[in-house]
Amino acid sequence: MSLIDISSNLLLIAFIAYILGTVLIAGSIKQNDGAANRAEKWGKAGIVVSIIGFIAQLGYFVTRWIYAGHAPVSNMFEFTTAFGMFLVGAFILIYFIYRVKILGLVALPIAVLFISYATMFPTDVTPLVPSLQSHWLTIHVVTAAIGQSILAISAVAALIYLLKEVDPKTPSKERFWLEAILYFCVVVVGFVIVTLTFRGMGYEAEFTYIDKTGMEREIVYNMPAIFGMNEYELKSDGAMEPLLEMPALINAKKLTTVTWSFLAGTILYLLYRLIVRKRICELLNPLMTKVNSNLTDEIGYRSVLMGFPIFTLGALVFAMIWAQEAWGRFWGWDPKEVWALITWLFYAAYLHLRLSKGWEGRKSAWLALIGFAIIIFNLVFVNLVIAGLHSYA
Repeated sequence: MSLIDISSNLLLIAFIAYILGTVLIAGSIKQNDGAANRAEKWGKAGIVVSIIGFIAQLGYFVTRWIYAGHAPVSNMFEFTTAFGMFLVGAFILIYFIYRVKILGLVALPIAVLFISYATMFPTDVTPLVPSLQSHWLTIHVVTAAIGQSILAISAVAALIYLLKEVDPKTPSKERFWLEAILYFCVVVVGFVIVTLTFRGMGYEAEFTYIDKTGMEREIVYNMPAIFGMNEYELKSDGAMEPLLEMPALINAKKLTTVTWSFLAGTILYLLYRLIVRKRICELLNPLMTKVNSNLTDEIGYRSVLMGFPIFTLGALVFAMIWAQEAWGRFWGWDPKEVWALITWLFYAAYLHLRLSKGWEGRKSAWLALIGFAIIIFNLVFVNLVIAGLHSYA
């Protein structure tokens, strides 16, 4: 068995362990008051399995690094799996500080979604383009990912806080937006399903198009094109013609993928509502009855305090050093750079509002979720749809 096969198997073990850890932690929460010992055992087992999964994924990361000869953070598959790993690592760290296992009920499923999302992209190990052949790339990306993963724990704590505090049966703006967040999680599942479906069908459609430099290029769609590239021409017989042509600034192929994901996720969500006849937040609310809201709020705040300086180093300071080495300038207003700055400014505002204005509880929780939404927007939409120097991702 080759090193890359070992790496893939370790990632699969981690994926299964995270699912099992989620089930065990959920089982410990569902135990009634008369089964405290059994609940404690289930909870400990869930944490142990989560640690095993994290070690397995760390093994995947190291073995792929050895096989590739560079840190496995250079494309969407590698970065997204690494982000999931760091998220679980951050959860385990926070657990041993605060002993709040319910964080795993949200953190582990998010890691599972990240790994599922990542495996929809090409998983091959490929040589680095010249601009990526730098140790500063590794330092920049790994540090930024660790910072973002700790910041993500603040969103995990915020979601748990709101699932307890927001009444799922009373109509309100908070209930609407809380359910919208859970709907977007279903959209990720929709992305996985639609990608696997068209991949299983072997769907391919070849196009030529004119890029933003005026050069003619070729591109292959792996699902029916909703949006066409700039000045496209369909070359495959029997394939679907795009409904709209997009300007050169927009990556129409990836925008098509995002659109298909929302269509599939919406259908899944509507089917769920039709069958269960409950909002997702209403289904999850009973699991949060024993949550200590004050402690959860504190965890969210402390996670930002820990994650913000690490993110500052990785996404701004080290990124500027790498940009100077790769492109000869510290800052160039590339879309990825702009959104990294927006993320930094948002969390700086979060800390200001928390410390100076006393924004705690619900206000703080909603801010943490908005911050994580910005991180996800930067990871998904900016990487996949907006053309820029980071489009290699």
